[in-house]
Amino acid sequence: MRAPETIRQRRDFLIANQGRRVPSAGFVLLVRQRGDGDPLMRAGYTVTKKIGNSVVRNRLKRRLREVVRLALPDHGHAGADHVLIGREAGLTRDFAQLRADLEKALARAHLPPPPKPRDAGERRP
Repeated sequence: MRAPETIRQRRDFLIANQGRRVPSAGFVLLVRQRGDGDPLMRAGYTVTKKIGNSVVRNRLKRRLREVVRLALPDHGHAGADHVLIGREAGLTRDFAQLRADLEKALARAHLPPPPKPRDAGERRP
């Protein structure tokens, strides 16, 4: 399985921060539709210095990358940016549970479908 394209620019992280936010034990998931018509799913990862030194932060980011690589193709939102903000519990959480958390968070973050246009003669309830 191929990993999704990675978000690298700060402005893309800031834009994703305006989307849906779903907290979980090991991470916080941000999902935002790009609206550019491209069905490509992108993912970004961030871990604050509060979590630990660079070795610890990079270990958490590696775990998050692998979870996203496994879960995003089947459960992700087409044409959306997905950002995972790592939490300290993500370091010790069982990997299978971390993956289940991501799948559940992606299901909870489902973006509503666009509203359908009404017919002119249709009555409102």
